[in-house]
Amino acid sequence: MNKIFFSLILLVTISSGFAQNNPELQKMADADQEERFSGEDWATVMKNDSIRLAKATQLFNDGELETAKDYYNAGIIFQHGKDTIASKMAVESFKTAIEMDSTLNRWWYAAAVDRDLMRRDVPQIYGTQYIGDGSGKQKQYKMDTTQVSDKERTYYRVPTLSQQKENERIMNLKKVFFYYTETNSIDKTIDLVKTEFKKGKESEYYIAESDLNNFGYHLMSQNKLEESLKVLKLNTELYPKAANTWDSCGEILLKLGKEKEAIKAYKKSLALDPNNENARNIIEEHK
Repeated sequence: MNKIFFSLILLVTISSGFAQNNPELQKMADADQEERFSGEDWATVMKNDSIRLAKATQLFNDGELETAKDYYNAGIIFQHGKDTIASKMAVESFKTAIEMDSTLNRWWYAAAVDRDLMRRDVPQIYGTQYIGDGSGKQKQYKMDTTQVSDKERTYYRVPTLSQQKENERIMNLKKVFFYYTETNSIDKTIDLVKTEFKKGKESEYYIAESDLNNFGYHLMSQNKLEESLKVLKLNTELYPKAANTWDSCGEILLKLGKEKEAIKAYKKSLALDPNNENARNIIEEHK
């Protein structure tokens, strides 16, 4: 073989292995996600979705998608289109992306398949899509549970059928924060949490450790420190084996100048999670 011709083949092969992600697609996909989680006005989001969809479709048709991340980013944009053309392109894009790089978030493919089926008024198969039931609650869109196994759902990072049922229950529980804003009473709210916690899965409110922790931090951000302490301290009582509850309680105690109690809380957190460097550092600082 001619050496020059062979060298050209080798150069093309090497260059193709170093294809760069399309920066325009990356920027659009980032904007898509940022707008959805930033509280942006929904009318603005939908308008921008249409603009991004047109640009991504043009790049797709022009053969500008080269890398797994390109197809992945395009899929995110197509996923938020409004018709079956866009939803089909989302499925194709995520399928290609995962085939090229299986370390990408495979959930997107399952979600794209389900949304495409929903757009066609066909039952979903993975279980990622929810719709309003008219009463302010969310329910799972109709589903054919026979087409996909839980093993495949797990591969695509989708909860199992039993987990989905529990997730739907949790999704529709009332929020403690809203009860607090309605009553404007931290003591009534604390009593409510204690009562609802005892009900377990019969509770009408979401009494998870993470939600109570967020509630406590919200009060802290509002400089309602004593109220925050009541919530975060209660969280350690309800979830005594959770390192994060003790860490958060330590933080509010420090803010209130209760150093000895704070260090005890941080020590409990560190005992439960030896990798908690924050707790370790604060304990060292207050020796």
